[in-house]
Amino acid sequence: MTAGDDRDLLDEQLAYYRARAAEYDQWWFRHGRYDRGPEENARWFSEGEEIAAALEEFRPSGRILEIAGGTGIWTARLRSFSDDLVVLDGSKEMLAINAARVGTGGVRHVQAEIFTWEPDGLYDTVFFSFWLSHVPPVRFDSFWDLVRRSLAPGGRVFFADSRRDAGSTAIDHQLPETASIISRRRLNDGREFDVYKVFHDPAALSQRLLALGWDASIRQTERHFIHGSMVRSADPA
Repeated sequence: MTAGDDRDLLDEQLAYYRARAAEYDQWWFRHGRYDRGPEENARWFSEGEEIAAALEEFRPSGRILEIAGGTGIWTARLRSFSDDLVVLDGSKEMLAINAARVGTGGVRHVQAEIFTWEPDGLYDTVFFSFWLSHVPPVRFDSFWDLVRRSLAPGGRVFFADSRRDAGSTAIDHQLPETASIISRRRLNDGREFDVYKVFHDPAALSQRLLALGWDASIRQTERHFIHGSMVRSADPA
């Protein structure tokens, strides 16, 4: 498959997140179909705080770009580090919730298809959470080229994403086969969509990024998440 052959599935993925916007936070806050009981929920939140602590240690600064900002769960944290924040998302429904959560002072919300968007300037920090796993493998290199073109000299990147763990998703979802990159997702009203879902191994991801000219430090929590930071190391050969 080449870039362009995946257009129908990318459109379906965007349609899913547009339709899911109003219920998206149930996943992060472990409500409804995502409630795994007090013990498992506590583990989830504890590991989420590990990401927050790592972001605090990383300390985003300067002009910040958040890719696939969603409903603003992480936008709210980023805003405390900078008053010059651009939030990019393909879903106007997600961006509306984001703006209601964080406000618009010092934050600019941009609706655009991420794979066709071009940077409107340079950023000191690029951030994305739970997005890299939705990037089709055929677009991996071009996505990281977009990140590179978005960064000012000396700019840095921070990301977070999911590990492969059945407890991370809804109780009526099933993880796809290990080798699969497509996951079937169901909304509360029963509608179903296919989306890309690529679970990245930290060591393999670090090596792949190194080949693209990134110096990455990627860690994982006990069960649910990976997170990391990176800077440009060199132009790839």
